[in-house]
Amino acid sequence: MLILSLESVRPYYPANDIVHGIDHIERVYALAKRISAKENANWKIVQAAVLLHDAQPPQATFSAVNGMTNPRAQHQTDSATLAAQLLSDAGWDAPLIEAVIHCIRSHRFRNSAEKPSTLEAQILFDADKLDAIGAVGVARAVAYATQQGEPFYATPSQQFCETGVLAEGERHSAYHEFIYKLIKLPTLLYTNTARQLAQERQALMIQFFEHLKQECEPGEIAEELSS
Repeated sequence: MLILSLESVRPYYPANDIVHGIDHIERVYALAKRISAKENANWKIVQAAVLLHDAQPPQATFSAVNGMTNPRAQHQTDSATLAAQLLSDAGWDAPLIEAVIHCIRSHRFRNSAEKPSTLEAQILFDADKLDAIGAVGVARAVAYATQQGEPFYATPSQQFCETGVLAEGERHSAYHEFIYKLIKLPTLLYTNTARQLAQERQALMIQFFEHLKQECEPGEIAEELSS
């Protein structure tokens, strides 16, 4: 029987995943616990949702997107299914299980099918997004781009800036992720506690990516070479 703890869920997170692995879970756990205390949430539900929100079966079969295997394509659904099984095996009541899996299904930025409608789901969403901004958010964005074989910076096309859709041959760099997703996250947070925590993180992240753009743009590089 699974007794929920950071240590007990470790087998469900790849040891070599520095973006969505157990380190991410530990940080989201700490943030969610802090937000839950301030917002008077049901910690039992939040705790289970946090610990299992990115969990993967030991031998997962992932969805295929554009002919390529993408382990993140439907991870909110895969993780919710695994969480339901684990909590049922642990003897949890059906209403509590449903509350947890709603949190998991609705935590993803790129999922418009289900939005967090409970306080506990909103807290998981907020804590997860706080870990995507600030210094850690910068590090994760660059690490994820590296994992995907993408650059940390590429000049975004006008099409991408206007629509979020890559032009033909365009690379989705960490900077692309910043302008498409990361810069928007503080405006999407649900709880007052999370919005307060986001302010300093957001300012630091914007400063980093602004400097990154300045240092990587061809005009800036040409000017440095000619000086």
